[in-house]
Amino acid sequence: MYHKLIIAGHLGTDPEMRYTPEGTPVTSFRMASNIRYRDAGGEQREETIWFRVSVFGRQAEIANQYLQKGRPVLVEGRLRPDPQTGNPRIFRRSDGTAGAVYEVRADRIVFIGPRPAEAPPAVEAEEPVLEEPGSIEEEEIPF
Repeated sequence: MYHKLIIAGHLGTDPEMRYTPEGTPVTSFRMASNIRYRDAGGEQREETIWFRVSVFGRQAEIANQYLQKGRPVLVEGRLRPDPQTGNPRIFRRSDGTAGAVYEVRADRIVFIGPRPAEAPPAVEAEEPVLEEPGSIEEEEIPF
């Protein structure tokens, strides 16, 4: 069995880093992905889906250092259901309406917005690395 989730959106919060009891870094942040469409009446609608993303290891350190609220990012990973219900986590907003947040375990994060002042350092890790679009020179492509 296999499933993969790819999300492009903007960070809704600054990343927060912590460590597991074994000392592995974990960075978490919320991100929103919007979709715009026209309903049957021709009116433009916008729908926002919120995700809570967790990333581990060296990628967690880089995400914590270079990501910030509002930054566009692409996340590849897998959904993690609520252990009690098997569904997204449901919550009540301050206005009383229901909302849902989807938990995502990131396998890969790609910066898709403007390059930050400092580019992330090269990482020699066994796990996938954060990538910056356009960081590969044409001469380096093997085909």
